[in-house]
Amino acid sequence: MINPMQQVVIATRRRGSEAVITALQDAGVLHLKPITGGPLSTGSLAGGDAQSRRDDERLLARAESTIAELGAYRPAPAPLPPQEDWERVVEEAAGPVSALARQRQELQADLDAEASYGDAVRTLARLSGGVDRSRRLTVVPFLLQPNDSLADLEAALQGTLKDRYALATDAAGSNRVGLIAVLRGDRDAARAALSRVRLGELRLPGRFDSMSLSDAAAAFEQVRGQGAERQRLLGEEREALARTHGPVLYAVRDALKDRVAIHDVRAVSARGKYSLAMQGYVPADRVPALTAALGRFGDAVAYELHPVDEHHDLSVPVQLKNNSYVRPFQVVMGLMSLPRYGTFDPTWVIALFFPLFFGIIIADIGYGLLFLLFGLWLLGKARRNEGWDLSFFGAYVPPATLRDLGFVTNVMAAWSILWGFLTGEFFGTLLEHLHVFYLNPELLNSLWSWTGIRYPAEEAHHSGLIPILFPRLETGYFSNVALVFALLFGILQVLWGWGIRVQQGLKHRDPVHVWEGLALFGGVGALILMAFATRAGKDFGEFTNFANPLILLMYVGFALFVVGWLRVIKHYPLLPIELLSQGGAVVSYARIFAVGLVSAILAKLCTDVGWSLYENIGFLGILIGILLGALLHFFVLALTLIGHIIQPLRLHMVEFLNPTGFNAETSPAYNPLRRLSAAGTVSGQGK
Repeated sequence: MINPMQQVVIATRRRGSEAVITALQDAGVLHLKPITGGPLSTGSLAGGDAQSRRDDERLLARAESTIAELGAYRPAPAPLPPQEDWERVVEEAAGPVSALARQRQELQADLDAEASYGDAVRTLARLSGGVDRSRRLTVVPFLLQPNDSLADLEAALQGTLKDRYALATDAAGSNRVGLIAVLRGDRDAARAALSRVRLGELRLPGRFDSMSLSDAAAAFEQVRGQGAERQRLLGEEREALARTHGPVLYAVRDALKDRVAIHDVRAVSARGKYSLAMQGYVPADRVPALTAALGRFGDAVAYELHPVDEHHDLSVPVQLKNNSYVRPFQVVMGLMSLPRYGTFDPTWVIALFFPLFFGIIIADIGYGLLFLLFGLWLLGKARRNEGWDLSFFGAYVPPATLRDLGFVTNVMAAWSILWGFLTGEFFGTLLEHLHVFYLNPELLNSLWSWTGIRYPAEEAHHSGLIPILFPRLETGYFSNVALVFALLFGILQVLWGWGIRVQQGLKHRDPVHVWEGLALFGGVGALILMAFATRAGKDFGEFTNFANPLILLMYVGFALFVVGWLRVIKHYPLLPIELLSQGGAVVSYARIFAVGLVSAILAKLCTDVGWSLYENIGFLGILIGILLGALLHFFVLALTLIGHIIQPLRLHMVEFLNPTGFNAETSPAYNPLRRLSAAGTVSGQGK
């Protein structure tokens, strides 16, 4: 659910405003809203306030850049030094850290240069034979591509220099390099000849450009021989600096952020010569914390709380507040925008249906157990307060997020295992081969005969321990049942979405959205009833069968659509096209059946390949079959897993949430003013 908010206006003396703002930081409940216009000053600070802000921001930037150069995650907390020592502490760390960063950067540049040019320079130095150090002669190195013509270069040089040059080429790794030796006075002519045949002189990067080829080759040899060790030593020095300066740097950085936040509060407040006014929002259940923080100032602070205007105020922030089961699924909601304040929070719907849809698609006990192990691994890291460093993606997942992901993964795994028992799948048909799961025709007929299907009569004998109740792999007779079962979710969610549209329109007194919702609720319902009454278009004669209640309800639905469309035709003239689109949205839920069936068929093929090896080779086939089957299962799961997650998400984001209006409007996230440093560590700054 969306946590209810209260709007608050706070007025205080400007002289004591810092103490009030600090108390609000300690409370950590007030979401500020900028004040614009009016008789008091608003916007950017001026005078002494502006200079103080610039000083704090400069020192904060210095601290943050030093922490970034150290490259360490947040260490254990350290005591905060006195405020007068902050600049000294930052500069004592910044000096050696900056110097070390320059050394590491220079070394990395040398290593990159050696990797790119080392082979070429060593070959060229050997070709030069010391001529590159001559006082009278000079050399012009160049690279040759496979399609470059050496004869054209020879002709260009001969035409310009006659016989006053020497040319040599050789292979350097996968490339070919060349060298022109000329008198120093002819160097520009040699370069011009290279240019005429579209060859360029080889120029080395950085400090190597001013060296002779022999000196550059020697320098590259030194880099290659000592670079890795030098890099290791610099890394150890960096870690030592991080251990020495990291804790206190983080403490000072947090305190500086709190001070800059005080300046930010002043900038978004209304300021008079003697007074300062703030406005913002506070969750209704956190009002006691706000009143306790402001109450100790007595008459020095005046404040007023009143309900927010959820119909017209677009700046009301949103904080989601859900129970312990639904709350972890807010990490899934993080892939979408927040709902607008005063509307519908779909987190609990996603918490219910997203893992269910995933379980129906996977529906395999073996795969479910793998997901369960992965979820337990995530929860284990979270319990140990460890994050997950995904450096190859440039990301780091903190322990709190891992805890939510582990919970969500375990719920998905539980549904996968449950549906695996219903479909009789364990890494495909492995347990069916072992006669643990089996098909019981009599039981299947008694369960599903009401749908009009019957298990085909066969002479094959079925035996096992656990009967299969939802045989989705039996496509010859069961696929229609599985398909309609998936479409039922579409019928539920699409109609539910338009019902929410009607409810929200009534709540916000918006007749356009009310009639739009009623029209499409009735129209989509009529299309669904028409499909059932005519058996998917096989019997259009049912249109005149008024004894069929489905036909009567269908006409009521179409009538509701027409009435609703006429009421909003000025706003939505193409609503009939949208009706067809919404019919397609219901059909989109066939993805649950289709993607799940493909997953099951692929898993069956993987297991059947391994099982056939056992049947044809014997004991050796068991070993080969297990290995091959496991590799195939891993490969198939890796290729299809993203789709198995994306498809249920898409059904919620598009087919379900579009009708509700969720994707059309949003509100800012609740981001309260709060302290980063330990309470009481930031000294005052009188104004």
